[in-house]
Parts: sequence; structure tokens; C-alpha cells
Amino acid sequence: MTTPSGDRPDDDYWRRPSGAPGSGGAAAGQVRPAGADRPGPAAGYGGPPPTTPPPPGWRPPVHLRAAPPRRLPPQDTAGLDAEEQRAQWVTWSVGGVAAVVLVALVCLLCSRAIF
Repeated sequence: MTTPSGDRPDDDYWRRPSGAPGSGGAAAGQVRPAGADRPGPAAGYGGPPPTTPPPPGWRPPVHLRAAPPRRLPPQDTAGLDAEEQRAQWVTWSVGGVAAVVLVALVCLLCSRAIF
């Protein structure tokens, strides 16, 4: 980390005010860095700038209105349940066939290793 040397006055704007906690700058009664007497952030944070409410009618006019959303068709819950049961049956069947094939392969490999 570099220490403020005062040779770059552009950086003085971003330095903490002197005597602030954790500023690492001069305490009360010591020499202040160059540019510390300038107004701005070096003098402390004065809060956000004041805001003014927008005038009435500040929004742009809307020329095109979006169509309301369409209604979705009703769901056939009995049909969905039947399809889900068929899909589950297919999944279990494929898993069973894969398990049988793997058991057969393990038996073949073990029989070759033993005999």
C-alpha cells in the first residue's frame, strides 16, 4: 500500500478527512496533507444530495396496450397420472434389465477369476 505523498493532487479528492478514524492522516494539531482545505469529500460526507419529487404526469404516454393473458386449457389430472405411471413402469423395467445384465457380467467375471 502506498502512503499519500501529496505529489498527486488528483488523489486528494478521494482521501479521508484528516483526524477521521482509520484515516491514517494527520490528527488534530498536526500538518494536514496538501489539498485538505478544499471543499468536497475531504471535508466529510454531508449525505446524499436533496431530491425533488417528479412533476405530476412525468411518465411517458402509453400508446399500445398489451393484450390480457389467455386462459390455459384445463388439465386432465387423471390422464397425467396414467402417463406418469406408464413412465415409471418403463423406468423400473429398464433399470431391472440393466441390473440383470450387470449381475450376469459380474458372475461371469467372478467365475473366470475363480476357475
